Amino acid sequence: MRLKSALAVALALLSACGAPRAGSGAGSDATPPASASAPARPDVLLATTTSTQDSGLLDVVLPDFERATGYRVKTTAVGTGAALALGAKGDADVLLVHAPSSELAFMGQGNGDQRLLVMHNDFLLVGPANDPAAARGRSIVDALKAIAATRALFISRGDGSGTDLLEKALLKKAAVTAAAGWYVESGTGMGQSLTVASEKRAYIITDRATYLARRSSLALESIVEGGADLLNVYHVITVNAAKFSRVNRQGADAFASYLVSPRAQSIVASFGKDTFGQALFFADAGQNEADLR
Repeated sequence: MRLKSALAVALALLSACGAPRAGSGAGSDATPPASASAPARPDVLLATTTSTQDSGLLDVVLPDFERATGYRVKTTAVGTGAALALGAKGDADVLLVHAPSSELAFMGQGNGDQRLLVMHNDFLLVGPANDPAAARGRSIVDALKAIAATRALFISRGDGSGTDLLEKALLKKAAVTAAAGWYVESGTGMGQSLTVASEKRAYIITDRATYLARRSSLALESIVEGGADLLNVYHVITVNAAKFSRVNRQGADAFASYLVSPRAQSIVASFGKDTFGQALFFADAGQNEADLR
């Protein structure tokens, strides 16, 4: 009931804003009006993935949310593992993450209150144009086997992020053991890791949004894409204020409600179209995650 109430408030605020125009997702033609009354606790602590920041999506949705509601979002962009760890200590109010199995464990431990589907895109295997492992056109599992067999250089984020967790799961599925010499952990976010892979002419698994946002500066091409194994699903999770008293429950609920609102979903659905000729994310609020696979 609390989230439904917050959603009603958020939608009432956003209804005056008009629908965002199609294109880059830069918001509506007119600047949305400010909230009529300032929230009692205006600061909302968001822990999210580097991909939402590196893709530029946060640069669009956060100002729109803040203008419409009066909240101020303070963002920590880290790997999903680190974002969930912040939530598990009550050091964030709300999370925007993309590692479903870890998210479910987080919820099972009583750390989260609401978990709502927001959007998805997909992961890609990218690499140098000459494709030294001849991985192009293979399934992702067979591509990883080929990279390991040829000891072609592969960059891993190695940071416990959603991307890193997916990569480790795919390596396990391919029965590939990462080994020194061809497998290198960058320990950095998605954008920086792509830069490392580009400089070293290496393969790397990346989310589509960050890759497209940075493609012009990278010497990397798409090698493998498509298929259920590479699906990349994002959820918003409100941290359990009953467990962590310092959590801004109203602010977290307002942000979660905003992300699944028609206005925010329209921004998500159009983000990137003007610049890249395709949306970087697909809006999924209200859908069943199982139907995406």
